[in-house]
Amino acid sequence: MPPYFHLFGPAHLFILFAVISLAAILALVHRRLPPGSKTVRLTLASALLADSAVFYAYQITQGQLTFPDHLPLELCDASLCLVILALFTLNKLVFDLAYYGALAGATMALLTPNLWEPFPSFGTVQFFLAHGLIVTGALYLVWSGQARPRPWSVARAMLAVNLFAACVGAFDYVYKTDYMYLRAKPQNASLLSVLGPWPWYLVAAEIAALAIFCLLYLPFRKSPSA
Repeated sequence: MPPYFHLFGPAHLFILFAVISLAAILALVHRRLPPGSKTVRLTLASALLADSAVFYAYQITQGQLTFPDHLPLELCDASLCLVILALFTLNKLVFDLAYYGALAGATMALLTPNLWEPFPSFGTVQFFLAHGLIVTGALYLVWSGQARPRPWSVARAMLAVNLFAACVGAFDYVYKTDYMYLRAKPQNASLLSVLGPWPWYLVAAEIAALAIFCLLYLPFRKSPSA
């Protein structure tokens, strides 16, 4: 972990609190607007899209968007795209996938951030901003009543994650990269740290993902689908 940033220190706890608070505030504002209003949803989607554009423009100007490294092939990159699409379209299948990717993947990234620069810096601030907005977007859609995971959404999300991982894994194998940590664990402390050595932690991660997805669906198990 870079200097000046302490896991679950004051700054980290403030960031986690801010993410949840922002989602709750946006959901409350949406509920107070006339029925069918798209203002908050489209504004949040546009903010996520603009943040992504700024980030990739910065990477290009700094020469950091290089092949085969530094490509948007992480699970959170896919979750970002899905959350933006879900906010713009309210597509049910897209939200099924975005919900689990955001609350299982991006939340884990916020809890155990893999930072590569001192905090604060453009890279570390962008890391928390992007991942925080991913989680905010998913929570906002649920808490505002505009979307919810449907029956069998866990199975659909697990299938999508594994298909994405298979494609990324093939890329990792050919180009010796480590997207999604499929070839080696991250150096910082994370859930993968306690799941055993390679390749067994991949099997354990699959089981852990299924368990987390099931827990995330539990509040909606007896609720009618949207």
